[in-house]
Amino acid sequence: MASYRFDWVDAFTDKPFAGNGCAVVHGGAALDAEVCMDVVRETSLVECTFTGPSEVADIRVRYFLASREIPFAGHPTVATVAAMRSRGLIDGDSLVLETGAGLVRVDLDGPLIEMTQVAPQFGICPDPARVAHVVGLMPDAIIAPPQMVSTGLPFCITVLRDQGDLRAARLNVDALREFAADMGHQGADMAEPFLVTLSGATSEGDTYSRLLLAPPGPSEDPFTGSATGAMGAYLWRHGLLDKPVFTAEQGHGMNRPGRARVTRVGPSGAMTGIKVAGQGYVLMRGEIDLPEAGG
Repeated sequence: MASYRFDWVDAFTDKPFAGNGCAVVHGGAALDAEVCMDVVRETSLVECTFTGPSEVADIRVRYFLASREIPFAGHPTVATVAAMRSRGLIDGDSLVLETGAGLVRVDLDGPLIEMTQVAPQFGICPDPARVAHVVGLMPDAIIAPPQMVSTGLPFCITVLRDQGDLRAARLNVDALREFAADMGHQGADMAEPFLVTLSGATSEGDTYSRLLLAPPGPSEDPFTGSATGAMGAYLWRHGLLDKPVFTAEQGHGMNRPGRARVTRVGPSGAMTGIKVAGQGYVLMRGEIDLPEAGG
């Protein structure tokens, strides 16, 4: 067994018990994948991160769900950098992370932690009726063509008519599993439609979103930073948003409100990246004893 320092951080908020929680295990990047997934399951969080040295960046970050490792995730990136900053592990006002999705630059803008997600990739547009069935809505609740979009992790961006439809959405897990298989996903745990409305949960927001999750994780994600980047790219590409910077909100219906500043890099027709910025609140810190790699 070996002892590792960890921080439990609420990301995309400056308050405790809001935003999206993530446990950051410092120095744990060499741990076996099964141990990392055990940590996620033990915390009942959506994701946890494990850091380590990098030969190509300032630090390496591995991202895990309860079911598998994923290349990148937004709120865990904010959480990881917030945890490092709280421990005095960052020199200057920027750093580069080595992730499974490539190198990710992070800038510290006062209290905001701003990640530059990679240039968006736009994939197929699934049948709206099928997407509506996955989330338990009628097809006319969807007002724009759903599309698979990735700025490091793919999501099916789905724009809904209003917040009544957003609140009414319920995940059909069996339909999701069939949908995920047809989309070529490893599992249902990253094919869930990211549901978006074009008005904020509060007067400060421009969009309000939900991400309903399949087992074995929690049933809903409080705030999804990677999907928020993909959503911004989608809205700009399809002409649904004019201004180059907007405020995204998520989690209010769960009593875990989160907020992000989203910035387009490059023109809407040729985006070279998406910046997503939010705060992080370090809620807990301590040590965790785990089996060493290969042990």
